[in-house]
This record gives sequence, C-alpha cells and structure tokens, in this order.
Amino acid sequence: MCDVWGVLHDGRAGNLLAVTALYEFRKRGRVVLLSNAPRPKRDVEVMFERFGIPLDCYDEIVTSGIAARLDLETRTKGGRLKMFHLGPERDSGIFEGLDIETTGIESAEIVLNSGLFDDEVETPDDYNDRLALMKARNLLMLCANPDWVVQRGGKLIWCAGALADAYEKIGGEVVYYGKPKPEIYDLVRARLPGAGRWLAIGDGMHTDIKGANGVGIDALFIADGIHGEEVADMSPEHLANLFARAGVHARAAMRALVW
Repeated sequence: MCDVWGVLHDGRAGNLLAVTALYEFRKRGRVVLLSNAPRPKRDVEVMFERFGIPLDCYDEIVTSGIAARLDLETRTKGGRLKMFHLGPERDSGIFEGLDIETTGIESAEIVLNSGLFDDEVETPDDYNDRLALMKARNLLMLCANPDWVVQRGGKLIWCAGALADAYEKIGGEVVYYGKPKPEIYDLVRARLPGAGRWLAIGDGMHTDIKGANGVGIDALFIADGIHGEEVADMSPEHLANLFARAGVHARAAMRALVW
C-alpha cells in the first residue's frame, strides 16, 4: 500500500527507483497506490504519464478524491445539490457528471474543499473571510484531501487539510476522506480482496503512518518527503524521537523507496 506524492513523485518528476521497487514487489505480491490526491483515478494517471511513471507498476489506485466522489454520489440521489467548490478547476473530476450545481458560498448547501485556488502563492490565512462566511451559513465542508502540506519539487505547498483545520477552529463541521481515516483502508481492501499481509509505505507521519497504525498495518516510513528537513539523520534514536512527538510508530524507515 504505497503513497504517491513524496514517494513515487515529488510533484515535478517521477522517482524511477521507486517505480523499480514497485515492479520488484509485484513479482511477489500486489501493489495498491493509496493517495490523498483530490482526484479520480483517471486524472492521477494523466499526471503519471506527464511524470514518466508507467501505468503497469501497480495493480490499483485508491484516492481520497474517489472516496469523496462516492459520498457525493450518495448525497445527490435525492436531487440536485448546490455546492461551493473550494479548490482549483483541475480537481473538478471529483464531481464531474454528478447532479451538482456549483454556486457561490451565499447559495451553497455544502462545500467541497479540494485545496487552495492558487497553492503556489496563497496560504490558509488568505481564506479567513471565506471560511467565516461558510461558518455563518453553517455549511458542512467535505475535505477531499486531509494533507496539510505536500512537496512540489523542493517546495512545500499548502493543501486542503490546512483549510479544513482552520474551518474547524472557528467551529465549522468537516468530513474528511483519505488517510489517516480508517474508512479509506476499507475501500482499499474492497478493491484488492483476498490480500492478507499488508505493508503501508509513506512519507507523512500524520497521514500515512498514523493511518496504518490505526488499522494495525505495518508501516515503512520514507524520510525524504514532507518531513525531510526534520530528519537530521537516520539513527534509530533520532527517528524514535520524531515518531514519539507525532504519536506514531513504524516498522522500518528508508531515505527513499528503493529495492
């Protein structure tokens, strides 16, 4: 069960050594890519093609965007849903084809949060007024990406999880999809039935590792991801201190995913 962003690519280019590792593992077992990307499988694979990641190094993809779409499908069975989409147009695949009318905050019945409109320049503080208006209307927020930050090249980019946290701090109600919520692991198991022993691989202590811990799956921590600046060395003592501060534990750690 391998994370994508920070393990398989850095938001700019694919990690071919990680791709080789997945190929090698597939000689012995199956690989599901589990990502907090707020996008359907189709859009993730378009990005893979751009980054040079082959589409045959894994068996299945499960994303928080897929989980969010499944919920939206249920919510629209009773009729058209008026929704404010907080996030970039590239994430609209989450609700494409559903009986949803996108509106402003003033007319919305619900909010889909997939991230910042311009994550290259904006921060969560730029959204204080919009979040306050959502709270004033008591709108439920659906967070399609629990991550606070993600790596893009050598830069950390704010994500939907940071906006959701800010909304909760002013009293807003949020539903989260993806890691570390246990429901996403149920979806993974449903997509790969019959799998027995699992290994979760990821670079996020508060998502990948915490989520694996919560459902009793062994975890392999990848250090050169979003926590890269915190990992001064790979000594067991230093890593144990980092894990203790985050309230997680891992079976093993590597700088990067290699075979």
